Amino acid sequence: MNSCKGVEMERINKTFATEFLLLGLSGYPRLEITFFVLILVMYLVILFGNSILIIASMCDSHLHTPMYFFLSNLSFLDICYTTTSIPSTLVSFLSKKKNISFTGCALQMFLGFAMGSTECLLLGMMAFDRYMAICNPLRYPIIMNKIVYVLMASVSWLSGGINSVVQTALAMQLPFCGNNVINHFTCEILAVLKLACADISLNVITMVVSNMVFLVLPLLVIFFSYIFILYTILRMNSAKGRRKAFSTCSAHLTVVIIFYGTIFFMYAKPKSQDPLGADKLQATDKLISMFYGVVTPMLNPIIYSLRNKDVKSAVRNLLSHKPSQ
Repeated sequence: MNSCKGVEMERINKTFATEFLLLGLSGYPRLEITFFVLILVMYLVILFGNSILIIASMCDSHLHTPMYFFLSNLSFLDICYTTTSIPSTLVSFLSKKKNISFTGCALQMFLGFAMGSTECLLLGMMAFDRYMAICNPLRYPIIMNKIVYVLMASVSWLSGGINSVVQTALAMQLPFCGNNVINHFTCEILAVLKLACADISLNVITMVVSNMVFLVLPLLVIFFSYIFILYTILRMNSAKGRRKAFSTCSAHLTVVIIFYGTIFFMYAKPKSQDPLGADKLQATDKLISMFYGVVTPMLNPIIYSLRNKDVKSAVRNLLSHKPSQ
């Protein structure tokens, strides 16, 4: 009887993990230094580029439109998303101590998943905004008034937060029986689920539903919006009008392709284990995750600045301290 109680107590003790060990690039010290410098430079570019974009959108009266309001939200989101993971990753590159508390892991997972979910919806909202502006220009100011586009952005943030609460709560209530080594740079949800020693069917089902709502539905909105936009542009008689319409959409479309290309690779197939080539797949997942988490937020302000004359002009005026006219 006592032995049974001992086994039961041992099982319970193993169930609760107080901290996790983030493997990252452990075992490759030279590579860690290289990535530290590279990611630090990228992070500074992210902070500077997105901050400039936000300030320019606020200060330049020409950018007080729904499209640039959504763009400011996207820039703020990119700053928040990278700040939840990059500083801790940089510290882990220089420190031998690579552990993170259970609470810290849950918080990092929540913030990262919330930002990702919100960005999906924001990109969908931006596509709908472009559809209304190009396909229904006369009704656009009436339909996309300030109350409407602020509400659309608020719904995106709120929905992303609720989705993340559900996913994080379901993941962190799982038992982790002694194995607390996360083969990743951060507490990425799929990497954490691989450590669970219980059935994760509910997690898989909720993640599939989440993928449908936050990945597939916005992508469908983007796809059909651009089908109608392309149809409308091709019917325009003015070559100047066509060029202007293409220029306002090209930056958003470029960001969508980069964003969805990486995020679908990571989250479209939630699995607890992959029996074939697990090590290679984990290494690929980590590199893709780094690309999604660092390179994409860095490219967003660059893409919008290069492909959009209004943003380029506003940024130039801001950096030269010239007031908008």
